[in-house]
Amino acid sequence: MRLITFLLSLIPMAVAFGQEHEHSHGRVIEFPDVPGYKTLKCDFHIHTVFSDGSVWPTIRIEEAIKDGLDAISLTEHIEYQPHKEDIPHPDRNRSFEIVKDLANAYDLMIIHGTEITREMPPGHSNAIFVQDVNKINVDDPLEAFREAKRQGAFIFWNHPNWIRQVPTGMATLTDFHRQLIANHLLDGIEVVNDVTYSQEALQIALDNNLTVMGTSDIHGLVDWQFGIPEGGHRPITLVLAKERSPESIHEALMDKMTIAYFNDILAGYQKPLELLLKSCLEVGKATYQGSSSVVNVALANQGDSPLILRNKSPYSLHAHADIITIAPHERLTLQVKTLEQLSEFMLSFEVLNAVYAPEKHPVLSWNVQVTP
Repeated sequence: MRLITFLLSLIPMAVAFGQEHEHSHGRVIEFPDVPGYKTLKCDFHIHTVFSDGSVWPTIRIEEAIKDGLDAISLTEHIEYQPHKEDIPHPDRNRSFEIVKDLANAYDLMIIHGTEITREMPPGHSNAIFVQDVNKINVDDPLEAFREAKRQGAFIFWNHPNWIRQVPTGMATLTDFHRQLIANHLLDGIEVVNDVTYSQEALQIALDNNLTVMGTSDIHGLVDWQFGIPEGGHRPITLVLAKERSPESIHEALMDKMTIAYFNDILAGYQKPLELLLKSCLEVGKATYQGSSSVVNVALANQGDSPLILRNKSPYSLHAHADIITIAPHERLTLQVKTLEQLSEFMLSFEVLNAVYAPEKHPVLSWNVQVTP
């Protein structure tokens, strides 16, 4: 009886320990807002049976709602219509028309879009915030971009590393793309598409002032493609917008306030990336262990991506190596050896799974105040 009583007494401790180190997250993708901006979760490259996808448009709405997205775009191919014998639809706006009311009912923003589908160059590009896809269905590829722009579109280059069009898998700028950029007909580039990440595309974005995009390019089921039941997530673009509206999303895209989120990688320009990371990584209370010079610092990860941190502080750690990982929504206590008791000290981390240029990672710093 005494043994049973003792074992039962351990249950609250075990539960408490599990809560302290819990790092699982549900299907809904969650990232905190940042000062002055809403962190909106968006997927602007999606297909249905109205081009070469496998599902009816309403399924895409249901998937997006389950994933907790704020905005999506059904970007059917204009030129490639493999299901046209079964689903004849001369109106290229049809998939958008089917779901726009359903999306509004669930407060999901659906952005009217399409995919301009050509051989390289220019390859494939998405035009979102369009008015009438039928008018973009023209023979001249340059005129297709011009018409999309006349409609107010934001246009980005899709999967520039797609090995079917680029056998090396290396995104490479062509003269046609340079012409598009020079004429303000190309605004962004996919650094993440489906299950691929391209550091070459990231460099192209930086060199040419293009917005960093991350998309699922989903054709089948999101659950199967990205292992949702096993804890995976669809690739998306995190858009830092001033408010939750299509107009604000468009403004943020043009301002390059985006982060591509894929396979626990966060990629984007330095400013939006650091804003997001500073909101994800929360540095809390700091107290010394008695009369020692080892200070306990509370850390918390408020986002859905783990944070892989390399210690860049002037102080070493007492219970960790120089690289630590904070899982999604995990809290942990960091022990820092400051050599003497200080009223404040500097804490700095390089975030190794975040990139703002090839092989360059942001460094975050805090001036930590110690509680007596």
